[in-house]
Amino acid sequence: MTPDELKINVEKALDEIRPFLQSDGGDISLVSIEGGTLVKVRLEGNCVGCTVNQMTLKSGVEMTIKKHVPQIEQVINMVN
Repeated sequence: MTPDELKINVEKALDEIRPFLQSDGGDISLVSIEGGTLVKVRLEGNCVGCTVNQMTLKSGVEMTIKKHVPQIEQVINMVN
């Protein structure tokens, strides 16, 4: 998968999860993809201070990204 294809597929995954985050007043943006296996995102809005944002990141965001791009090994949240 080319870097452009990788980014497109990660963005598709984020578009799939975004409505759930937005329904709670949050959002997510892609910061970078490193080495083809690490995705850095930034949780935004209400997600920033949410006490379960790490669970959302692992159980929701990471799982959805891995469904679209199985080569991704880890998703981390970049704190402002």
